[in-house]
Amino acid sequence: MSQTLTFGDSCAPITCHAWNKERNQIAFSPNNNEVHIYQKEGSEWKQTDNLVEHDMRVMGIDWAPNTNRIVTCSVDRNAYVWTQGEDGKWTTTLVLLRINRAATCVKWSPMENKFAVGSGARLISICYFEKENNWWVSKHIKKPIRSTVTTLDWHPNNILLVAGSTDFKVRVFSAYIKDIEDQPGPNVWGSKLPLGQLLAEFPSTGSGWVHSVSFSADGNKVAWVGHDSSINIADATQGKAVIKLKTEYLPFLGCIWISNNSLIVAGHSCIPLLYCHEGDNIKYVAKLDNTQRKESGGLSAMKKFQSLDRQARIETSDTYLDSIHQNAITCINLYKGTKADAVKFSTSGLDGQLVIWDTKNI
Repeated sequence: MSQTLTFGDSCAPITCHAWNKERNQIAFSPNNNEVHIYQKEGSEWKQTDNLVEHDMRVMGIDWAPNTNRIVTCSVDRNAYVWTQGEDGKWTTTLVLLRINRAATCVKWSPMENKFAVGSGARLISICYFEKENNWWVSKHIKKPIRSTVTTLDWHPNNILLVAGSTDFKVRVFSAYIKDIEDQPGPNVWGSKLPLGQLLAEFPSTGSGWVHSVSFSADGNKVAWVGHDSSINIADATQGKAVIKLKTEYLPFLGCIWISNNSLIVAGHSCIPLLYCHEGDNIKYVAKLDNTQRKESGGLSAMKKFQSLDRQARIETSDTYLDSIHQNAITCINLYKGTKADAVKFSTSGLDGQLVIWDTKNI
């Protein structure tokens, strides 16, 4: 079961999207410098705000469920934290990222007291709020990142961070900020946890750029997808051994855990796929989109012959895909449930559509 949402008259690609806690508001960027906020009124979605602080294309949006703050980052090398006032209007707070290249991805920590921003400056900015100056300051994780950071995800303990980059590597770092949090205890990834401590590095050999990473609900496993259509999982309880599955599909751009062993991936094939991790294997479970191709008119055979007669070729103007999404899926988010027991998730793509999928019927 799936439900397709379209917003306004725009059919611009959706770069990224994020939901509020109640799932009755959504923030997304239509592939430009704006962030549109829509609210559900009855069965319709109405635009309530347009956030236009960025000068260039917005690359990442994350909406903190409990504090109701939105963080956005952009190619203009800036990030902004948006807070909603009592009048319903959104105001920005400055973030001092201290980067000289585009910001590519952003993610709130589980406790919402800090967030991480990946960038083309070959570093990760861990940002936290400084009350005295009323702004967000950052500390950098630099070594040993050798290229653009494309994707981030937080460990449930609020301390560890996994990052994927275009140097074909996935790394687990400590993102502990001593100014705002207590000393963390040891965990399965490591015991020494100063800021920037590298706890694991997985060379994604031959798999090209890493497009998406995800920590499992218990924090023991990391999954990532690369540009070679592969799905990779590393388990800290099994000596950080990596299991890799090369698939027959086009490259995946997103992955997210929906239980401790189940993983949803999606990308250039325009269809979300479910895989599960069992022992030393990653197994294909199901394709979530079983849309059948619609027959374009009853006289298709006759049309073919007419076309052959006129142009000496069969008409190929029908470019409709056998899927709901008509272009690459670029973003996956949970809609209902958590990474331990997700019931619904949402995908957005280059076709300007946003689709909510139900995992119960698989």
